[in-house]
Amino acid sequence: MTPVKDYTLPAAILSLSLLFGCNEASQSQSATPAVENTSSITLSEVEDTQTEYELELVAGNLDIPWGMVFVDGKLLVSEKNGSLWLYEDAENRTAITGVPETWQKGQGGLLDIEIDPNYGEEPWLYFSYSKPDPNDSDKGHTAIGRGQLVNNELQQWQDLYFGEETSDKGFHFGSRIEFDDQQMLYFSIGDRGDRDNNPQDPTRDGGKIYRIHKDGSIPTNNPFYGQPGAKEAVFSYGHRNPQGMIFHPEFKEVWVHEHGPQGGDEVNSSQAAKNFGWPVISYGINYDGSSFTDITEKEGMEQPLYYWVPSIAPSGMEWVTSDRYPALKNTLLAGSLKFQYLEALHFEGKKAVKRERLFKDVGRLRTVRQGPDDFLYIAVEGKGIYRILTL
Repeated sequence: MTPVKDYTLPAAILSLSLLFGCNEASQSQSATPAVENTSSITLSEVEDTQTEYELELVAGNLDIPWGMVFVDGKLLVSEKNGSLWLYEDAENRTAITGVPETWQKGQGGLLDIEIDPNYGEEPWLYFSYSKPDPNDSDKGHTAIGRGQLVNNELQQWQDLYFGEETSDKGFHFGSRIEFDDQQMLYFSIGDRGDRDNNPQDPTRDGGKIYRIHKDGSIPTNNPFYGQPGAKEAVFSYGHRNPQGMIFHPEFKEVWVHEHGPQGGDEVNSSQAAKNFGWPVISYGINYDGSSFTDITEKEGMEQPLYYWVPSIAPSGMEWVTSDRYPALKNTLLAGSLKFQYLEALHFEGKKAVKRERLFKDVGRLRTVRQGPDDFLYIAVEGKGIYRILTL
């Protein structure tokens, strides 16, 4: 059993300093190392970790913590119920006011957070949330917005993007946010439960990865920019419900993982204008055991880098670069909502070669993040935020 103990968050966490270029990214992002092309792969066996770790509580009393960032040495945590908390230590927290109204239905609410990569000069915090339709409060969609934290209040709030074709369904909001090395902002919107219309149609929101500038404007080299009727912010399409996103430090690509149906959770490398196939191709089936497609590949549709069968219900994603965890460095981490553990997926290039399970039965693990102090943090539903320590 992994030891768990309370931990007081130190007042002076190393300040976040990410140095990114400021020129506009091209459709193909940055030049990437040459890698042998690999077919999709799944690994049936998951090994329990042989390295001893300890969990220390840094933020308690949380129901469904969804996103977290460090702001001026303090931990800022979003809860699905619409609360936003700034933690001094494990027990002492301040409620942040000025949070936008969220559409509280099913999986909807206040979701991910990201910090501006140039926060010292541009002190913006970016949020994803489910927003009610202003013309029909029974419907909603994913929204992206930003604000500045001043005296425990979100000020200068700006909505940057709001999905159209709002729905009364309370699931598949997507909602992860990430910056690349050109300070482009990427985010996901799930198919919103309309798999037969949204994911394969670039003129409709949902089932997509999007790319915008930090102020919400659309890059002119986005793949659908200037195309009549298209959602110009769309970067890639044919996704189901991506709830994990990283910018890969070696390949200079945005990687996402997304929930499949019953079976077929995927890891994908989002590429400009690429179609990732949902729901035309899939390695999963319907929850009732019936089939919705009989093919797993098709010309013009991308294969995943990796897929899970059975599904682990992945949520949250991190690529470990920290030297604090030698056994985990250069691995992909993902929380498992279904099986309630942290999975480390080891890669050789772009090929997954090993699965490793950490913190078995810890609870529904919603997100994982490497902090500016190079420690890893996990968010567990009904518990809180934990820091991972090696023994």
